[in-house]
Amino acid sequence: MTRTFDLVAIGTGSGASTVASRCRSAGWQVAIVDSRPFGGTCALRGCDPKKVLVGAAEALDWNRRMQGKGVRADQSRIEWSELMRFKRSFTEPVPKYREDGFSKAGIAIFHGRARFVGPAAVQVGEDILEGRKVVVATGAKPVDLNVPGTEHVTTSDQFLELDQLPGRIVFIGGGYISFEFANVAARAGAQATILHRGPRPLERFDPDLVDRLVARTRQIGVDVQLQTEVKEVAKRSAGLTVRASTLGQDREFEADLVIHGAGRVPEIDDMDLAKANVQWDPQRGVKVNEYLQSVSNPAVYAAGDAAASGGAPLTPVAGYEGQIVAANLLEGNQRKPNYEGVASVVFTIPPLASVGLHEQEARERGLRFRTNHQDTSLWYSSRRVGEGCSAYKVLVEESSGDILGAHLLGPGAEETINLFALAIRQGVTAADLKGMLFAYPTHASDVQYML
Repeated sequence: MTRTFDLVAIGTGSGASTVASRCRSAGWQVAIVDSRPFGGTCALRGCDPKKVLVGAAEALDWNRRMQGKGVRADQSRIEWSELMRFKRSFTEPVPKYREDGFSKAGIAIFHGRARFVGPAAVQVGEDILEGRKVVVATGAKPVDLNVPGTEHVTTSDQFLELDQLPGRIVFIGGGYISFEFANVAARAGAQATILHRGPRPLERFDPDLVDRLVARTRQIGVDVQLQTEVKEVAKRSAGLTVRASTLGQDREFEADLVIHGAGRVPEIDDMDLAKANVQWDPQRGVKVNEYLQSVSNPAVYAAGDAAASGGAPLTPVAGYEGQIVAANLLEGNQRKPNYEGVASVVFTIPPLASVGLHEQEARERGLRFRTNHQDTSLWYSSRRVGEGCSAYKVLVEESSGDILGAHLLGPGAEETINLFALAIRQGVTAADLKGMLFAYPTHASDVQYML
């Protein structure tokens, strides 16, 4: 059956949902498609459920840090099955809630994998959906590890559905997923190991602060192995064996569970994009112009992880790009995305946050700047909660006083970083921010001493 729409949106995460809702509100006939339960990665398989688990680990860690400081934490522990039931109270209602919302708005719903059959037409099951415009916002999937035994590897999606936590877990890769989940797993009683093939994990973050976080992660019992490349995952009667090489030396790691944390790529490789004359990069996504429109097919736009744009693969960026795409669809190509001042956080314990330039990037641009860098473990805001791992690094341009970058590690970093992001995005100088009267004592009130 062939059906005609003004817009066909592929995906139901932040990007696609934003475009579909705004275009429908403008009177367009809209269809939305997803092969998975409606809601997208963040709400169902990413940020939101992950943060529920992190919250439990934070509570436990807080208790343990305060041992001997007035808190008795002898009996505190994470009951994994109860925690997962609590997590599901957030995720299970999402698909129906999203579908009901689309239906009430008059958006046609389709379940299945969308594949292009023409310049602005996709097939979903037996249905052909023809649109004046098509938006690709399908999100990302785990990258192919290209090693034997990948069928034995568990994805981060599956980790978030475990009813019981195994005793030995190996994480492949040293990015967000591995560090966040290993921090949770270790505090829940598992023996966690991270295998990262490069010399330093969390490569998008400040190297000095990453070194501190790696030390803290090892301190809680996580075995962080760097310059260690996985060669094979083998099934054994007693579990799994990960064969790896560290600087040419062969090694083996025993595990009950092996988690893929080695990065993600756009989930667009099976969409037959060539039939729509849509150019794409397997690592970055649909090739788009400055308006997030396909460079080779003007009927197609892309947003979020599926777009080879200048934005980071973050949920707020996907939603923002959805707004840009919707405006350009409704008003003609007029809006261009601005990616200045977009903060990013690794929700470890303590959290690591970053916005703006790193020192090396600033030097490569020929900028003259000063770097404020200090260990803050003895500052009041860290000491009062027993956190011995905290520091910051802030880059300020000498001539203008503009904040070029901010990098925070420690309690409250995930919230405080937003103040620096606002300053960078809105052009608030270091002097202006330092002159603010902050509520005290708060994590935000530390900002004035970082400038």
